[in-house]
Amino acid sequence: MKPLVLNTLLALLALALFLASLGVGPAELGLSESLAGLFAGGSEAAEIIMREIRLPRALLGLAIGFTLGISGAVLQGFLRNPLAEPGIVGVSAMAAFCAVAVFYSGLAGSSLYALPAGALVGALAAVLILMALAARSGSTLTLILAGVALSSLSGALTSLVLNLSPNPFASYEIIFWLLGSLKDRSMEHVVLALPLMAAGWLLIALSGRAIDALSLGEEAAQSLGIHMARTRLLIIAGVALCVGAATAVAGTIGFVGLVVPHLIRPLTNRMPSVLLLPAGLGGAGLLLAADIAARLVLPAGELNVGVLTALIGAPFFLWLVVRSRREAF
Repeated sequence: MKPLVLNTLLALLALALFLASLGVGPAELGLSESLAGLFAGGSEAAEIIMREIRLPRALLGLAIGFTLGISGAVLQGFLRNPLAEPGIVGVSAMAAFCAVAVFYSGLAGSSLYALPAGALVGALAAVLILMALAARSGSTLTLILAGVALSSLSGALTSLVLNLSPNPFASYEIIFWLLGSLKDRSMEHVVLALPLMAAGWLLIALSGRAIDALSLGEEAAQSLGIHMARTRLLIIAGVALCVGAATAVAGTIGFVGLVVPHLIRPLTNRMPSVLLLPAGLGGAGLLLAADIAARLVLPAGELNVGVLTALIGAPFFLWLVVRSRREAF
């Protein structure tokens, strides 16, 4: 399929799901009442529901889904590994641990920005570690191992904080946040995270030519004039910025970055750079669809969207492992 046609169709799908997300919620608002509340002239209750509850949620679903999709696509191209996804660099796990530490310290209730700020500090720490390694090491394997180490260490520290937490209600809040959700987010969260995610998208887009060359192997890419150290810095910084910002406001949402590139790749010419934008749009559509489903599955409440994406992604991951094993023989 031609890139323009594919991108247009995926953009229309994401737009349709964005509008559907605006219309879904426990408050039963008609179409005209929803539009009036979103733009102007509606009742005060409709304005609060549309502008302060549903709009931030839909915007974050769109932006975070785009982040996870494009990050998964660039990492699979960069690492030349079909099982790579944003969590492999350890940024989301490190951001989640620092957010949990904010919960544990009791600072989460002091300010709306305390929790996202803590998660962003964790993401920044992971960025600095990974960028230092990317600048010094000539091996992508070193980056993978460093990401795995960061994820394992962060997971262990998070478990330690949960174990030491004297307050069961705080433990419940921590676990609920770790499951990943777009519920109860505000425009302040959008303003905080969106500029960082946009900066990450730009850095990833600048690496397009390099990951195309890397599909031929590192030596061939270097012979084509690709500066490997610069490419590593661009990709690691870009993924870390946007995934760290996404984790800071929504918790850990997994598997979107793994599933979407595999679903979109057969519709492209399989060049890694051509996959970036469609994977981002596909990720936005998938997360918005999952968030809508999370609100509709349980009539008396709602699932965390991270739980739903894991239920979708884990069997898909196992299928990829089995298929990769069969292709190896």
